[in-house]
Amino acid sequence: MEMQKLYLLVPLAPLVGAMIAGLFCRVIPRWVAHTATIAGVAIAFIASVIIFKDVLAGHTYNGAVYTWLTSGDYNFEVGFQIDTLTTTMMLVVTFVSLMVHIYTIGYMQEDPGYNRFFSYISLFTFSMLMLVMSNNFMQLFFGWEAVGLVSYLLIGFWYTRPTAIFANMKAFLVNRVGDFGFILGIGLVLAHFGSLDYQTVFEKAPELAATTINIWGAADWSLMSVTCICLFIGAMGKSAQVPLHVWLPDSMEGPTPISALIHAATMVTAGIFMVARMSPLFELSTTALSFIIVIGAITALFMGFLGIIQNDIKRVVAYSTLSQLGYMTVALGASAYSVAIFHLMTHAFFKALLFLGAGSVIIGMHHDQDIRNMGGLRKYMPITWITSLVGSLALIGTPFMSGFYSKDSIIEAVALSHIPGAGFAYFAVLAGVFVTAFYSFRMYFLVFHGEERFGKADDAHHHEHHGDHDDEETSHDHHHGLAPGQKPHETPWVVTLPLVLLAIPSVLIGFIAIGPMVFGDYFKGVIFIDHHAHPAMEHLSEHFHGAVAMGVHSLTSLPFILALSGVVVSWFFYMKRPDIPAAIQRRFSAIHTLLENKYYFDKFNEAVFAGGARLLGKVLWRGGDVAIIDGLIVNGSAKVVGWISSITRLFQTGYVYHYAFTMIIGVFVLMTLWINRA
Repeated sequence: MEMQKLYLLVPLAPLVGAMIAGLFCRVIPRWVAHTATIAGVAIAFIASVIIFKDVLAGHTYNGAVYTWLTSGDYNFEVGFQIDTLTTTMMLVVTFVSLMVHIYTIGYMQEDPGYNRFFSYISLFTFSMLMLVMSNNFMQLFFGWEAVGLVSYLLIGFWYTRPTAIFANMKAFLVNRVGDFGFILGIGLVLAHFGSLDYQTVFEKAPELAATTINIWGAADWSLMSVTCICLFIGAMGKSAQVPLHVWLPDSMEGPTPISALIHAATMVTAGIFMVARMSPLFELSTTALSFIIVIGAITALFMGFLGIIQNDIKRVVAYSTLSQLGYMTVALGASAYSVAIFHLMTHAFFKALLFLGAGSVIIGMHHDQDIRNMGGLRKYMPITWITSLVGSLALIGTPFMSGFYSKDSIIEAVALSHIPGAGFAYFAVLAGVFVTAFYSFRMYFLVFHGEERFGKADDAHHHEHHGDHDDEETSHDHHHGLAPGQKPHETPWVVTLPLVLLAIPSVLIGFIAIGPMVFGDYFKGVIFIDHHAHPAMEHLSEHFHGAVAMGVHSLTSLPFILALSGVVVSWFFYMKRPDIPAAIQRRFSAIHTLLENKYYFDKFNEAVFAGGARLLGKVLWRGGDVAIIDGLIVNGSAKVVGWISSITRLFQTGYVYHYAFTMIIGVFVLMTLWINRA
């Protein structure tokens, strides 16, 4: 019973913090807001550690907390399922969230919306914890929508900026598309399994593996495939897979701490977590897995290409997140669920580190985000420099760093998978290694090394780049970028401490966790793999001889050579011969234009979907509102009423005998009808 109180404490502590900071945001001083929310998240983190130890000792839990609604035979409950997958997610969410909370004190220092911001990020933490701890689809959907809502509030945090409002609307609408698929999948589960409880659904799944349904016409569709693909469409929206990825780069309009929390560590990984949680269903549908692996491969490779040409420091990191989410999705498609969760965890640490490092640079540069205006920051911002280097090395998969173990495991798992689409996926994840190394170190060299390119106030492209981004009153401070002669400075300890604390797991966690998580019994009984149909993981474990051996062996492997060459090429291009990238850009201007326009996804969506919706709205307004509703129903009904009343008016004379006459006629009519009936 004691543990169950702890389970409740984990999501409720951040919720209480959010309520204190949010409901009284106008009246309480700043220190109350950040103390309350940080305390809430810290309590959640400590409780998660205790629960984690308890689960490792073998105490799992699955039960309802209370019943929210009973309808006929169906129960809709709020309940917790506490097992190794849940506790892993809880530790990642609460730890990264705690780091972001501390960091925010420094980052949002001068922002008028300080208390409001803390209440949002705490509320976000609550929503995410409800999502990962749920034991049924209803609560999963509640958490799913709640994180979407809070991310909408956070992306549009600076609500006087048109770009921010546009971005949060876009994030919300694109997620609606994904969530529509998601709720259809949940509906299919409820209709055919008769329950929303994970355990019940997973137990019944094998019986329904061969069931077919008719969606339209006489064609038979496999129930499992349709359900799994619908659920995965939900994951595509949240985890930003092509073509529902368009919201994530735009969401960089929100303050940097959000980018670290939402777009690196927590919300975007909800889709990956959900598919891993649903492994008993997905294992029954090779079609769905094939669909997943192809979508993931496209995302992993093509979103990486876009990272190469970005000049905004946060957008480079944003495209890198998209690409890494593609890697996780590829792992799911190859039935390597444990590897996907492992990469999710390692990625959460080093990507949050990279985002917070980027934010630290932005503070040091007085809110100039253009990497063309940086350079040589290494000597001004030593802590930011070294932690960013650690994050970049982890991201590109340097042997013995955390990202290496998870990324290489994904590449190996895909190589051993026989699912349709695995060949293409293997090519994509391999090519992606080079691309990742290239754009990561392009950013790193341009920011921390080379000549100093800041403090030129008359720099033309600097103004052009930022003119449309910030209005003076909406941003943190009135001067953008450094004034002439001004130097960047290292940020305060509330900013650098989270960087250091995130750098530690970025180095160590992969080495420690790969054995138990990927090849051990850590996920036993939580993640199910049909080894007969999808043997990749079984083959992979035969090749594994410990973390050290894996690191040493990799020094001669293809991924390592590709990563190294990516770094070398970017060093050569951006440190030695900056004229080469410029020449390539001119020579291949068509490709550059394609990348600049992000493959025209946005233009297509605006023309076809947004344009189509507006056109439909116009037609419905002209035809529906004006003609039918206003013309026929509103004015028409008024005319009918007017006509009836004009007739009735003839009888309303005020003479008693007219009224008596009317009554007699009425009685006579009624009698006639009654006699005829009889």
